[in-house]
Formats: sequence, C-alpha cells, structure tokens
Amino acid sequence: MLRVALIALAISVVGAPEAARAENPGSRLLARTPSALAHQRPCKGRKRAKTTGKFVGWPVPDKELRAEAPARPSGYVHIYSINYKIEAEVNIYNEDGSYNEEALSELEHVFRCKRSGREHAIDPRLITILSHIYDHFGDKRLELLSGYRYQKRTTSNHFHGTAADIRVPGVDPKVVRGFVSSLDAGGMGVGYYPKVGFVHVDVRQPPSFRWIDYSKSNPDAADKQPPKSSRRRNPET
Repeated sequence: MLRVALIALAISVVGAPEAARAENPGSRLLARTPSALAHQRPCKGRKRAKTTGKFVGWPVPDKELRAEAPARPSGYVHIYSINYKIEAEVNIYNEDGSYNEEALSELEHVFRCKRSGREHAIDPRLITILSHIYDHFGDKRLELLSGYRYQKRTTSNHFHGTAADIRVPGVDPKVVRGFVSSLDAGGMGVGYYPKVGFVHVDVRQPPSFRWIDYSKSNPDAADKQPPKSSRRRNPET
C-alpha cells in the first residue's frame, strides 16, 4: 500500500506543471532557456538585417593633426566637372600672394549646383586644398563629382560652398584620402566612399572629422533636392 501511495504522489507532482502549462500557454515561452532559444530557426518570413550601407565616423584627436598648416601650394588647379562636362585650369593666386578673384569666379562656375544651376562662392581654403592635391599627384586633372549644392538640407557643407567630392584619375581613392588627411592642421572633414570611389573633402569648424560611408551614393535623395519654391536656372546664364 505504501508503494502505491508513493507512485500516486509522484504522478501528481509531475502532472501539476503540465496542467499549469496547459492552462497558461504563455508559460511555455517563459520556460524556454536562452540556450534553447539560440538554436531556434528564424522565421521564414523574417529578413536578417543587412550590414551594407554602414556609416562609420569619428572625430580626429589633436595628436593626429599637423602641428602647423602646410606650406602654401603652387596655386594651380585643373578641375573638371563630371556633371557639366566643363573644366577650369587656373592659378588662384596673384603675384603678391592674394587670391585672384577672376580665377575664383571661374571655379565657382565649375562648382555650380547641378540641379538648380545656381552658383555660390567657394571657400578659398577649400580651393587651396585642391591645389595641394593637384601639386602632389603630378598635375593630374581633378574630377569634381559634387561641389556646391542648393538643397533642402542646409546643414551640409556642400550647401555652404565648403565641400567637394573628387576623384584623381588613375589614383586609388584610399591614397587620395591619405594625402588629404595629411594636410589637416584642424578644421577639415575627409570622407571615403568605397562603393562609388571618391573622396569628400571640406573645411569646417574644429574638431576635424573622418568617415567611411559604405552605402551607394544616392544623388536623388530628398534632402539633396532643391527647395520646391526654386526653379532650375539655365546653366549657361
């Protein structure tokens, strides 16, 4: 009789949790251990998050910057607009070392917004950096993918005429990025876009900034479009 009683007691103890789970189906999920959940197969309808299009950026520590600005470049710049198929080959300096306003105006025409046709003053500090690049890579013509942009997002350096997206034909963009970064004594932004193969360079308030953008460039993004109130001007006017 004692053995029969013990068996009955054991059955009641084991059966109680099962009955509780039947009454509360949600308790089954709570009973699963992390190890069990880790081995579950993902739902067929669920897509895994893509790692493409990742943006990585970081401020540049002072110890990685130049102690002083580089010496003045030759002043010569030869730049070609991919959008307008026009070019400018100028020297941005006068004989006395001041900036040549006529040369800067010619560059502004090359840098003009590809969507609106508007021109904007381009920061001479940016043009000076481009002259350094032109000198360093053996007088190779620089290709301008994007200069001034009259757009909705007014926080962009392109909107303020302080940025350029460039390529140097025949030179790996990584090499271009490395040289441009070596010019930084503070107040520069340098971005690398490996998917498209160009380097962004800008002048800004410190701190300097670096980034790598693995996404595909989207020139038709909404924030890059001109305000709705604007009308496209004739690029030749």
